[in-house]
Amino acid sequence: MKSTFILAIDQGTTGTTALLVDVSDKDPNIVGRSTVEFPQHYPQAGWVEHDLDEIWHSVVRACGEACVQAEEHSPEFRRHAIVALGITNQRETLCVYDRKTLAPLTRAIVWQCRRSASLCQRLKKDGAEEGIRKQTGLFLDPYFTGTKIKWLMENREDLARKINDGAALLGTIDTFLMSKLTHGASHVTEASNASRTLLYNIHTGAWDKDLLKMMGLSSADALPEVKDSYGSFGETKGLGFLPDGIPIAGVLGDQQAALAGQRCFKIGEAKCTYGTGAFLLLNLGDKPLASDHGLLTTVAWQVKGTRTYALEGSAFIAGAAFQFIRDNLGFLGNVADSAALANEVQAAPDIYFVPALAGLGAPWWDPLARGAFFGLTRGTSKAQLVRATLEGVAFQVCDLLASMKNDMGRDLSLLRVDGGAAANNLLLNLQAQFARLPVERPHSLETTSLGAALFAGLGVGRYGNVEELHGSLPIEERFQPSQALASMVEKQKQGWQRAIQAVRLFAGEGEEP
Repeated sequence: MKSTFILAIDQGTTGTTALLVDVSDKDPNIVGRSTVEFPQHYPQAGWVEHDLDEIWHSVVRACGEACVQAEEHSPEFRRHAIVALGITNQRETLCVYDRKTLAPLTRAIVWQCRRSASLCQRLKKDGAEEGIRKQTGLFLDPYFTGTKIKWLMENREDLARKINDGAALLGTIDTFLMSKLTHGASHVTEASNASRTLLYNIHTGAWDKDLLKMMGLSSADALPEVKDSYGSFGETKGLGFLPDGIPIAGVLGDQQAALAGQRCFKIGEAKCTYGTGAFLLLNLGDKPLASDHGLLTTVAWQVKGTRTYALEGSAFIAGAAFQFIRDNLGFLGNVADSAALANEVQAAPDIYFVPALAGLGAPWWDPLARGAFFGLTRGTSKAQLVRATLEGVAFQVCDLLASMKNDMGRDLSLLRVDGGAAANNLLLNLQAQFARLPVERPHSLETTSLGAALFAGLGVGRYGNVEELHGSLPIEERFQPSQALASMVEKQKQGWQRAIQAVRLFAGEGEEP
């Protein structure tokens, strides 16, 4: 069969990956890949920002380098042979840019940013959270885009005026990228990204007037049009690094894209992505389930106006914890060294690290929490602290799994994993032990980008429907829990819960929500 090439752009929190994929077979073949990192900006404690120009330059460079690689390794590849673009992106991050020039009007406020924490507390005291939960499936938290918009409207008079006057556009990262890729012709998003904003009613499938007003917007004029997750989003124009006329045909938020990339198209199938954070998603089908145990109900994707929902647990810090102990504490020369350094030492039940470097996400939802090591003595070694970091990431996912079990009334039988940190064998072995279930890692960890490529393939008719794509990925390794360690694991998990409560007490909370 003649090769069919799709370019997938995965715009993440710390870098942009461009993946050129040959989708002539059901199992896509990667022919070109490039990742370009960009700076993180921390103007104040708890604030996290991105420069949208730096993000755009990373996209341009990553796409160009992936194309050069594909030209060198695939005789059939030409840039004019790209039939579609797929986009997946860090979610919740707020972009504000000029309607005419597309120039950024301020730095993007990143999903990890905590600046709207006091605003959220104010809205909670006003009794707003119950209605928000019913309409959006989300909690009132600085994590989500809407609270960032409200913060801007209350604290940046210049931007509030431009938004109200129609001079500024609002959107998540996918919206900004599509505006840039189409030379301003498209101001759009799709349902999975819209469902992360606190402005979108996941039951009606539309921006909600009451939610807009609550977050400081008088109308939806500055917001993008919400579309299906595959179809027509516009065409490339005036880019230089790509030909004109390539259709943008599939768009998903990064965690939903990973769910698709893991082929979790059936109800009850789940995956966990270990990226900057750790994100556990389970396919709910076309009926949303409201969580009673601190999880989110979100849109997985929308096809021909019909939404598929997912139950989601979000831990804000996972791979970022390893970057922290490497860059800020100097414990590692390279993140990949963590497994070798920590493999022969013990941490829990004596030493713990709670990686609440951007607050605690599910199931605690405590934006004031901060990271902490517990149990240190003069004899504590660097290797033990590295192991405690690995264990802290795995414990967080165990909390998410416990909440999902309580909501679903049953355990998962298998955990599919992906993301950069999933390359760490010790982390996945710890996860299998702590969670007491098998953990499977596929041969390719590029499931997020592949999910975007699959949806772009659907958008241009390469695949007939999502059911056609269902199936399991080739497995590289399976990690099994050991029954011999069960009693030790229970002791370790009890210590973890004490560490969580200590962090929350220090933050001024101390009780479960």
